[in-house]
Amino acid sequence: MKQLDQYIEQIEKELKARKGIHVESREVGNVTEVKDGVVTLVGLDNIGYGDLIEFENGVKALVIDLLENSVGAIVLGDYLDITAGDTAKGTGITLSIPVSDDILGRVVDPLSRSLDEGSDIKSKIYYQIERQAAGIVKRKSVSVPVQTGIKAIDSLIPVGRGQRELIIGDRVTGKTTIAIDTIINQKGQDMICVYCAIGQKSSKVATIIELLRKKGAMDYTVVVNASASDPVTLQYLAPYSATAIAEYFMDKGKDVLVVYDDLSKHAWAYRQVSLILRRPAGREAYPGDVFYLHSRLLERSCRMSPKYGGGSITGLPIIETLENDVSAYIPTNVISITDGQIFLETDLFNAGVRPAVNVGLSVSRVGSAAQSKAMKQVAGKLKLDLAQYRELSAFSQFESDLDEDTKRQLNRGAKMTQILKQKQSNPYSLAEEVAIIWVGSKGYLDELSLTEVSEFEVKYLDDLRTRGKKVMSAINTEKEISESIEKELEKFVKDNMLEKEVKV
Repeated sequence: MKQLDQYIEQIEKELKARKGIHVESREVGNVTEVKDGVVTLVGLDNIGYGDLIEFENGVKALVIDLLENSVGAIVLGDYLDITAGDTAKGTGITLSIPVSDDILGRVVDPLSRSLDEGSDIKSKIYYQIERQAAGIVKRKSVSVPVQTGIKAIDSLIPVGRGQRELIIGDRVTGKTTIAIDTIINQKGQDMICVYCAIGQKSSKVATIIELLRKKGAMDYTVVVNASASDPVTLQYLAPYSATAIAEYFMDKGKDVLVVYDDLSKHAWAYRQVSLILRRPAGREAYPGDVFYLHSRLLERSCRMSPKYGGGSITGLPIIETLENDVSAYIPTNVISITDGQIFLETDLFNAGVRPAVNVGLSVSRVGSAAQSKAMKQVAGKLKLDLAQYRELSAFSQFESDLDEDTKRQLNRGAKMTQILKQKQSNPYSLAEEVAIIWVGSKGYLDELSLTEVSEFEVKYLDDLRTRGKKVMSAINTEKEISESIEKELEKFVKDNMLEKEVKV
């Protein structure tokens, strides 16, 4: 065999030496089967996983299945023109997409092809869509907060730059709303955002893009869209492409936020491809490697140490549950991969608590390390108090005679729940969040009714935005509540309380 290889090598050298003759060595195979965007080929003996192959008509495919006698590949284009017997050649390259700063504000497909009115992204820089995650030596611990602008999350389940926080819940519980509000709130926060839509309706994605444009968020956002009408092969590639775009900016020392909406549909797409490739179906018909599908994706989210650029990727994967069942296969997989979860409950949503965050089941494994000192000061006991309030309120339905301490705890919990409610697309600044939570935790709202609490919040914050600009600026810059700031806040609280008493 060695003699044969040496003989071929010698012939190639002789041919290259002759003028006008170009010798190219490429893997060649033939199509045996075409099924729904997936092709099976024979030949291509030395092809590698993740390599690109090209058909006679110019359409390319990505190798994702290597068997003893055949190769499986997903077609990155129109598979209807490919038939059994067609020839495919190895290109010798792995699937990469062009990336540049020009991609900001654009809507692209998983191959960086334009989906808006602009031209395709052209760049000399290409990033592989599948890349090994950074090792632990290159990473730094998470300590800088991602300010979501949502009171319930920033105070109870803080998210840090470089963290992976799962957003999980049933359909229509506000999962996408939380992610989009977080993107909107990054204006002026020096963070680039990537919104990856997987298997969503085109109309829903168009509405989101319009909202981001209206709020001025598209200037620092990239939308990667593989809609429900696109082939499952593109839906499978979409989150990896979004992460490659994020890695380009992370390598430049930037902080990036990536929203994967949603990974349930991503798992469905992969299951469809796997079943066509005749891989054995396991639990819930998913193939055995479905855990690796999401773990190798989310492991790429991290915060790099200053020696390696100091950038970060924060991952917000979204998972859809059925009947609040977090013990299903895909939810448990992703929960075990991420650094915590924000669990949205249907009953809370229907009861008007929005965002419908279940405080007991939601957790951030980074915790207060990803909070500013000001937020730590006002929200220290808030999570425990709210969890106890939920338990007490359920218990108190069956008990008419309650002691004073229990009544006081129930009253405070109801007021704190009320001030954590928030309208859609209305993120708060750090100072606004801290100011209103401080009022509730100090007990100033205990004597008000729930409707009066909402009215007070609007007036109090409007007053702070106009007359209290210095106080708000001090909280935003110092990120700490000093004694002088507390005294100033007390004045504003008393002024607004007095206004209310005069009206009464």
